[in-house]
Amino acid sequence: MSRRAGSAGPHTLAFVESPVQLLNVLEWAHLHALGAQEAPGPALTLVVLSPNDPMTRGQLRRMAELARDEGYEVRWEEARGGPGAPFHTIGGLTPLLRRAHRVVMGDPFSRYVQLLLTITKARDLVVVDDGTATMEFVAQLARGERLVRWHRKGGRPGARDLIFAPVSSSARRRLTPSAKRHVEIFSSMPMDEKPEGVTVTANDFAWTRARFGPPRITKGADMVGTSLVETGVVDGDRYLEAVRTLAKTHGATRYFAHRRESTDKLHRLAAETGLEIVRPDLPLELIARRGPIGRTVLSFPSTVVHTLPLALTGTEVRVAVCDIDPEWLTQNASPRAQGFLSGVTGTARDVHRLSAVTAA
Repeated sequence: MSRRAGSAGPHTLAFVESPVQLLNVLEWAHLHALGAQEAPGPALTLVVLSPNDPMTRGQLRRMAELARDEGYEVRWEEARGGPGAPFHTIGGLTPLLRRAHRVVMGDPFSRYVQLLLTITKARDLVVVDDGTATMEFVAQLARGERLVRWHRKGGRPGARDLIFAPVSSSARRRLTPSAKRHVEIFSSMPMDEKPEGVTVTANDFAWTRARFGPPRITKGADMVGTSLVETGVVDGDRYLEAVRTLAKTHGATRYFAHRRESTDKLHRLAAETGLEIVRPDLPLELIARRGPIGRTVLSFPSTVVHTLPLALTGTEVRVAVCDIDPEWLTQNASPRAQGFLSGVTGTARDVHRLSAVTAA
């Protein structure tokens, strides 16, 4: 992993669009000791392709501060700041892409990232976790399928999908190992299918555990929110009733909101359940590790049922996951939704599994 002395541009270029992706790049860099290299220039340059969502931007800025504290260079790109922003961003990044020896990405489904992959000549490509979507990416890559997010409704691709299809196909080919290209997946997610030739490295959140905690543990329970309503998978009324029932049954007092949850939904949750709504300024793995955190953490099927047990290794915190009742799904939910969500729950390690609560 050593950097060539005197080489132009960063040895490793990482692209992130969410706080969790940035966290997992830091975990990957920690495992490979990128911060300990003595060669001149940055061993890692993190490029933030900033979204427009204020909550995500806020968490990304906090994570960028942590990355700088680790000695990495951070480049913030207003990648979605208007019609001309993509052209300006791609134009500015092209020289870096062509000089980079390794490219790390957090979301291979991102059209932005797929477009950037067509420019790079890097021989080493690394995919770090973007939550549970990594499980679907690995399965699709292993089967040679087109890259489609799991919650997208089944059926024929839309006009934008057809226009972008050549770029997506090119990205999938570049993410397939060959004699000239090494592909690594750095993940805390379980993988039933491993693409041939791909190196899979386990993420055990060593950097998070070394940097934060151990946390102070409270006697009560905390609940973790999900954006399944916002993505059109779960009905809003059914979700609210399930949260109310879980909170009452387990004595939860706090609700850690997902960064994509709508303000109106959170106001309603607070008013109708009595839960204290917490808008975290960092990914939940770091929030939980810093503490205080409830002795029991309740969650629906999501990334945290895989990551929190790792981040909280050695503590007495119990993570409990509640199944999604098929009756909660909306008519617009993808036909794959129920199976995927059940898989997220069923493959989680070191968690307590709860039956789906009955929503009135």
